[in-house]
Amino acid sequence: MGEVKLINGKRHRCALPVSKLKVKLYTTRVPFVDSSKAPAAKLDIFQKRAYETLEMALRIRHKGYNVYVAGEQGTGRTYFVTRFLKQKLKDTSPPNDWLYVYNFENPDKPKAISLPAGLGKIFKKQLHQAIEELKESIPMAFEQENFIKKHDHLVQNYQDLRDKIIDKMEQEAQKDGFSLNMEEDSLTLYPLWEGKVLTPEEFEKLDPSLRKKLRTKSNKVMEVLINYTRKMGKQEEDFRESERKLEQEVALKKIERALAGVVKEFEQFPYIVDFLQKLKDDILDNLDHFRHKEGPSSLAQDLLGGSGEDFFERYEVNLFVDNSEQKSVPIIVEDNPNYFNLLGCIERETELGTYYTDFTLLKSGSLHRANGGFLILKIEDILSHPTAWEGLLRALKKGFLTLEDPGDQYDLIRTKTIEPEPIPLDIKVILIGTDEIYEALYVQDDRFPKLFKLKAHMQSSVSRTDKNIYNYLCTLGDIAREKKLLPFSRKALAELVDFASSICEDQKKMSLNFSTISDIMIEASALAEIKNKKKVDIDSIKKALYNRQFRLNLYEQEFMEDYDRELIKVKTSGFVIGKANGLSVVEIGDYIMALPHQISCTVGVGHGGIIDLEREAELGGPIHTKGMMILKSYLQNLFAQDKPLVLAGSLCFEQSYAHIDGDSASGAELAALLSALSGVSINLGLAFTGAVSQSGQIMAVGAVSRKIEGFFDVCKRRGFTGNQGVIIPYDNIEHLMLKDDVIDAVRQGWFHIYAVKTIEEALEILTGKRAGQRLRKGGFSPNSIYAAVDRRLRELAYLAEKKVRKVRN
Repeated sequence: MGEVKLINGKRHRCALPVSKLKVKLYTTRVPFVDSSKAPAAKLDIFQKRAYETLEMALRIRHKGYNVYVAGEQGTGRTYFVTRFLKQKLKDTSPPNDWLYVYNFENPDKPKAISLPAGLGKIFKKQLHQAIEELKESIPMAFEQENFIKKHDHLVQNYQDLRDKIIDKMEQEAQKDGFSLNMEEDSLTLYPLWEGKVLTPEEFEKLDPSLRKKLRTKSNKVMEVLINYTRKMGKQEEDFRESERKLEQEVALKKIERALAGVVKEFEQFPYIVDFLQKLKDDILDNLDHFRHKEGPSSLAQDLLGGSGEDFFERYEVNLFVDNSEQKSVPIIVEDNPNYFNLLGCIERETELGTYYTDFTLLKSGSLHRANGGFLILKIEDILSHPTAWEGLLRALKKGFLTLEDPGDQYDLIRTKTIEPEPIPLDIKVILIGTDEIYEALYVQDDRFPKLFKLKAHMQSSVSRTDKNIYNYLCTLGDIAREKKLLPFSRKALAELVDFASSICEDQKKMSLNFSTISDIMIEASALAEIKNKKKVDIDSIKKALYNRQFRLNLYEQEFMEDYDRELIKVKTSGFVIGKANGLSVVEIGDYIMALPHQISCTVGVGHGGIIDLEREAELGGPIHTKGMMILKSYLQNLFAQDKPLVLAGSLCFEQSYAHIDGDSASGAELAALLSALSGVSINLGLAFTGAVSQSGQIMAVGAVSRKIEGFFDVCKRRGFTGNQGVIIPYDNIEHLMLKDDVIDAVRQGWFHIYAVKTIEEALEILTGKRAGQRLRKGGFSPNSIYAAVDRRLRELAYLAEKKVRKVRN
């Protein structure tokens, strides 16, 4: 690690032992035979923050305490939330059903009715059966002999009265010398002359004075007759009223009989009783629609409600939200939260090119179905539908669910529609997303922090303690049971735990990316089934891991072939001045590709300083540029105390044609620079990764295991020399989770891994020479690398000054 031994009088730094290269869970620490015997995992162990936040959400019923679950993808955010809610809410009661019914006072504003869960379906069914019964019983009642006799008696009385009035009218007309002609809507008087009715032509031939006299007389007679017609109209009104009362009297008995069961079932609900009373009154006012129609009715009449089945839709019930199948409060995960799926819609039908709608065409959204419970949404999904996001925030702010067209919110042309009664909103919305989106919404939308006051933060890894390992094994058992996989053996479970540490690149942690773990388990179970195994063993796990890597590493293999053909010039043996092997990684999707690179440095006389060619070519990122600046600061701090740094040089990643960022190569770059200045060659059988500080400390870097494996693969393909290996920061030791073939090579002495704390330790391994240190009286340790660097810098400063003096002279 950092120890130095003297062998034959030379300093040798010890490589890391095999025990430091990977952490391993021994099967003796797996407390059950296989995964089928593992108890259920506890949710509050891994995600304590999120667990306590969700518990708080359950306790607080105040407005605005909705939840945002923040965490990385693959950590089982949705699974965690749904499982938590199912456990906590399993003994709760389902919320009420919601129904929309016809508003007899204002048909454009349907009424919303709430009933206990399950009663909505019963009410709808019973009312439908009652109306169907009435559609048969009322027409039959009008055809019964008793009704016909009473109706005929009313008609006969009306006809008798009407005939008497007509007789009196005819008598009045004849008494004054006129003949009365009555049509449906008019009265006409014709003069009688010598007992004969004059035709219009004959009347016009009479003497004008006589015509005038007859007209005057006719007007007076007409006034008398009009009074009789008024009496006749009053008699007809009385007849129609008596007829209507008779029909209503007969129909009412049928209505009360048909609705008796419904009234009795729902008499404890005043709003249902009130609705049924209005329904009775409406039926009594529209008995003509219950008669058996003779002859065809026009489509226009049907559409206008004049006849046909369309009229009876007003007596239907729209079971808007049906909770009859719910055993507890609803927990709904909406995967496609567009406006209509989330907030419901008012559907329309078309007939003869005209759109129309009514309360039966109201459709609920997931927000309605989750009302009284919990709605789970992925923030990325709902933000892709801006109208749905705005509708959700508006509903949560108002506390009511209003069915409306989304176009109405954007001043578009509005067509005639209906306005259903809003439904009170009692819901907890749980958004699932990343920290980045949470921060963006928190800053940019002032409604968001007011409506989502609780943040449940999920961690992506957990410490590798005994307690956590046990719960992790239980979680693997849960996954196996839920996915209906074969049982996993002790060794297989231990291998999965070790793989979890590999994912998060830390010997002291385990990844909570259960999405990836689950995928490996599914593949391993399938491989075990192919070979007719009863359990998933460690070989199946390793095969699944190998297959996963093989599917993803095509580009890496193509690069390895270029290393084989030396199209990429990276040497893995020999000593060279001014060159060092650096290590880099490239992420392609979910695969990390590790590639060694040769870093070269040149120096000479001049005042240009050290030039970063990557930055000059605009291929270097800001962090890489910062690393180069730190490198220059290190040189100034160490060598510019008694002289100016005067040199011209450049550092370059050879054969790098893509963007480079990060400071993990700054250690190798500094080594190449010191080699170029000192003239001491570097062993190219070694690669170096590590960031350097201004004081020369070597600091931890990311993906250290993959970087080691990348250089190992190149060395393996070219053949081991026994002197190859990788130098890493000392702080990265606990991050090592190397593949078995790397560990085997280290065990056999073919490959070595060194951990260093300072650049001096790295230089000694790379060169086999002492780095040296600054002496109290000035200068550096004799015969050291730093002494050679200091000497070379003095020469460069002298040559540069000499050249300047020569130019001046």
